[in-house]
Amino acid sequence: MSVREIKKYPEKILRVKTERVKEFDAELEKLIIDLIETMYAAPGVGLAANQIGVSKQVAVIDVHTAEEKSSLIVLVNPEIVCMEGENSSEEGCLSIPDYTTIVKRAEKVRVKCQDRKGKPFEIEADGLLAKALQHEIDHLNGLFFIDRIGRIKREFFRKRYAREKALSNK
Repeated sequence: MSVREIKKYPEKILRVKTERVKEFDAELEKLIIDLIETMYAAPGVGLAANQIGVSKQVAVIDVHTAEEKSSLIVLVNPEIVCMEGENSSEEGCLSIPDYTTIVKRAEKVRVKCQDRKGKPFEIEADGLLAKALQHEIDHLNGLFFIDRIGRIKREFFRKRYAREKALSNK
């Protein structure tokens, strides 16, 4: 399989709600392996299919620390069914390199989804895993973490992005 190019803001595919997976076949398995390899190579803790140019509801997450073994989770057709509490923490994104900001998210979530073979399961999470689940599911719905911040911070980001793009075109 292969490490794929990660699409960057403001590419259009990142703003479109992805399509539900209906076929659990070799093509899906190849996509999952490419997502895993690309996420680890980046390196990142999560990656959604549209971030590598594929409009499917598939994401991978691994929030393990250096002392732990892999905690890889493959999510197909994920949906948040319950959210509790509130937590604010710094967040970044592989599709918006070199930019982080404080984002308010639910402290705990319950997600229903399918595994790579189509078997339904649920995940209950808090902490970093809850944040990663919300972040990747946002991607699958065409949202960025910058859509979850205040208007002033979002405008600051857009101006900074436009300025950096202008400088790189010189």
